[in-house]
Amino acid sequence: MKRLFSLLLAVSPSLWAADPAEADFYKITTFETPKETALEVGSIDLMPDGRLALGTRRGEIWIVSGAGSSDPSNVSYKLFASGLHEVLGIAYNPKDKNLYATTRYEITRLKDTDNDGRANVFESVNDSWGVSGDYHEYAIGSRFDKAGDLWVTLCLTGSFSSQVPFRGWALRIKPDGTMVPTCSGVRSPGGIGFDGDGEAYYCDNQGPWHGSCTLQHLVPGSFQGHPGGNIWYDLAPNMGPRPIDPVPEAFQGNRGRKEDRPGGDPGRMVKERERIKQLLPPAVYLVHGKIGNSASAIICDLSGGKFGPFSKQLFIADQSHSNLSRVFLETVNGIKQGVVFPFRGGFKSGLIGGRMDEEGRVFVGGSDRGWGARGGKPFCFEKCEWTGKTPFEVHEMRAKPDGFELTFTQPVDPAAAGDVKSYSMREFTYAYREQYGGDEIDEIIPKITAAKVAEDGKSVRLSISPLTKGHIHELHLDGVRSAEKLPLLHTVGYYTLNEIPGK
Repeated sequence: MKRLFSLLLAVSPSLWAADPAEADFYKITTFETPKETALEVGSIDLMPDGRLALGTRRGEIWIVSGAGSSDPSNVSYKLFASGLHEVLGIAYNPKDKNLYATTRYEITRLKDTDNDGRANVFESVNDSWGVSGDYHEYAIGSRFDKAGDLWVTLCLTGSFSSQVPFRGWALRIKPDGTMVPTCSGVRSPGGIGFDGDGEAYYCDNQGPWHGSCTLQHLVPGSFQGHPGGNIWYDLAPNMGPRPIDPVPEAFQGNRGRKEDRPGGDPGRMVKERERIKQLLPPAVYLVHGKIGNSASAIICDLSGGKFGPFSKQLFIADQSHSNLSRVFLETVNGIKQGVVFPFRGGFKSGLIGGRMDEEGRVFVGGSDRGWGARGGKPFCFEKCEWTGKTPFEVHEMRAKPDGFELTFTQPVDPAAAGDVKSYSMREFTYAYREQYGGDEIDEIIPKITAAKVAEDGKSVRLSISPLTKGHIHELHLDGVRSAEKLPLLHTVGYYTLNEIPGK
């Protein structure tokens, strides 16, 4: 009997050990926050000597010390400024050693000229966009890019229309304070950030013309999809001619629910791209209800391996689901596209602000105000760190002319990973329509015809027919095992196939 038990354990250790959990690989530390405020963190940036600057929804800026320590009791807070309006962007400028806050109505430079730890000079850097007083006119700001610019994404009025200039746009504020209109078509931004090459992205939220939350590439001159703000092209001569409006009936056919098709079928992004030359599709659909419901901060891993094996990948926060997801991007035919995987849940409130430091520590915070959040707490400030253990995950998923190539963080079991029955896939898209949100539609179940494992066991080439341009390709890998017979930590990924590579 002992010999049989030992044999079974050697053959399949996963039968006896608990399946891996996210907390085994990424630890969350929840910090106590100042008693005198509700610390609803809307933005985070790094300052010298390991300090952090936190901007809050309530218009405060706090300087945090000790958050990088292994002992959470070492954290301390000092109020730097108050009386601002929703600090949803905070940026430290190492050149002048000042903080810059993006608020609802302007970018403000804050100075502490008497060195008492409190801002005593507030200078308007730029206030060239409009504010009507509508509750939904959020302004989401970036840190400084490699050219020294700040990026601002402006929510539409009421998230549906643009009642004052540049609502529904992405802007750049130059070092001299001038404003450059940069992209139109923004709807309801939740976060803005940069990839490892310094390219800018923002997260938009589900609503009109958006079937799901999305990660969008901010290419200067592009139209991001919502036409509500396009009335301001006369104020942006640098942008060229106004795009033609999307037509929700552009793609006729018996698709979607009848009640969703007033006057004809809703369009599809892939078809409208043929009509509207400035229209840039979402780089990644953050699939509604599965990845999240309200995407926010964009965090790039530039730690050089201190956050685990995902160097230069993006981590997307979600306010509704209180989680982080992981995105791998590639460029195909000049267009950004890629895959999103679940990554880490269990944060205490809805995440809004986020930043990674050079040591690979991810600091996040947020609020459940207005929309609620799975975390259950009204606000939070937390830290997520790699434990040093490498999870068995899909590391990258790249599009190929006849399928996808998967790489893994650990070698796979060749028998399991080479069996097509270990995988399943479905393809779907969303209607590109002016009604709010929408269901997953146009479902296709492709056939996985081959799964070829590389000799080193670190990659698998899947042959899939058909691939469908413009569809999200939902891949399940329930049967894949590592060389140590362990399952994947996350067994599903969603690849947005804007372009199919040429042969």
